[in-house]
Amino acid sequence: MRRPTVASIELTTHSSEETIARGREIGARLKPRVLVLLSGDLGAGKTTLTKGIVSGIGAATEDEVTSPTFTLVHRYDHEARVYHVDLYRISGLHDLETLGLEDVFSEDAVVIVEWPERFALRVDWPVVRIQLEHVAEDTRRISIVDDENVLR
Repeated sequence: MRRPTVASIELTTHSSEETIARGREIGARLKPRVLVLLSGDLGAGKTTLTKGIVSGIGAATEDEVTSPTFTLVHRYDHEARVYHVDLYRISGLHDLETLGLEDVFSEDAVVIVEWPERFALRVDWPVVRIQLEHVAEDTRRISIVDDENVLR
């Protein structure tokens, strides 16, 4: 079976509002079961982009989306189900296993993971990789790699 061509997209935003709007556009194209891996330094805009993605999917309003840095996992499920996972405070496989993410991947959901380099689970879902880079005060570079053309 032939694999689809990998799609790669580069965006630049100049405000939080524009980052959220781009997230809404991305979210409107996502259908459950897909894993979104968000990478970037602290303050790069991962949660800001997630506000738009979750809103675009219809799982919550932008105001309802907050960083799960301390709770580690937030679930949103108005019109669709989204899990927003922040692995910043995860220090090993044992910590990861206590989150119960294996159960999440048995559901029809979109799973958004911040700090994916700490994500050690094998998942057979389509993956969208998003890298955010803080370019200037309000400017962000958003690089998207869509291995399976989920966003087409």
